[in-house]
Amino acid sequence: MLAEKLTNKIISNVNEVIKGKDEKIKYVLATFFSEGHVLLEDVPGTGKTILARAIAKSFNLDFKRVQFTPDLLPNDLIGLYIFDKNKNEFVLKKGPIFTNILLGDEINRATPRTQSALLESLAENQVSIDGITHKLEKHFFVIATQNPIEFEGTFPLPEAQVDRFMIRLSLGYPDPQYEVEMLNSQEKEHPINHIESVSSAEELLEVKKEVNNVLVSDEIKEYIIEIVNRTRNHKDIKVGASPRGSIALMKLSKSVAAIEGRDFVIPDDVKNIAKYVLAHRIILKAEAKIKKVSPYDLISDILEEVRVIR
Repeated sequence: MLAEKLTNKIISNVNEVIKGKDEKIKYVLATFFSEGHVLLEDVPGTGKTILARAIAKSFNLDFKRVQFTPDLLPNDLIGLYIFDKNKNEFVLKKGPIFTNILLGDEINRATPRTQSALLESLAENQVSIDGITHKLEKHFFVIATQNPIEFEGTFPLPEAQVDRFMIRLSLGYPDPQYEVEMLNSQEKEHPINHIESVSSAEELLEVKKEVNNVLVSDEIKEYIIEIVNRTRNHKDIKVGASPRGSIALMKLSKSVAAIEGRDFVIPDDVKNIAKYVLAHRIILKAEAKIKKVSPYDLISDILEEVRVIR
């Protein structure tokens, strides 16, 4: 399948700058193919920005980076109308959100007002400026980042906004052998400067069509619903995943299946990505938080409990 071939090409290309993270890169690409968005939670310096830039260059797509700060205003992100004396009319000065791949760096440092400016773009692929709706690019993809260990001067994302991200990932530190390769590759200059495109917007569109046609059987849909329902009735979970979580899990499973070279979804596709799709959509009870229960561990436990459809 085209998705499998393209993913292998992109991963090989991105490996020039990101070492030893093939699985995470695959899931980021799967989210892109599913027309979702990614929330990356990592400490500084683990390659989040470089990953976004490398993917954009691999597809030959426009890329913009926005550093979220407390003084960043919504208009700094989406744009505004300014008066043009020569034309004697108001013209739109587009913000950085009008791009293909947008990196929202440290999104939790911006005020809730600015964070909410992203909400419409994540949900509807459009923004409203002075009451006028503007469609965003066809291949619009947001990779937002936040630092999970530094909370001073931050504004935690509200649950409604976190839920808009199809998947939440952490790249994590590289293994020692890959870090040695990284040092060797960057001894003189950064390899991101030499990455060239290996695909195009047209090929990406074909892959999205292919993913859309992947078959999800009724049994797989029941399996997904059973997993999500368990999050709503678990003793340690106060609020379970919403139907948006079920839809995201199904769509991402279709992308993973296509990347694996299949035109149908199997249970392993669902199991492999469930914790990345559902862990950020649940709210733990106070007792569970005190016991320092991990949302990822809870989802893993649920996956062990639910009968696998054969």
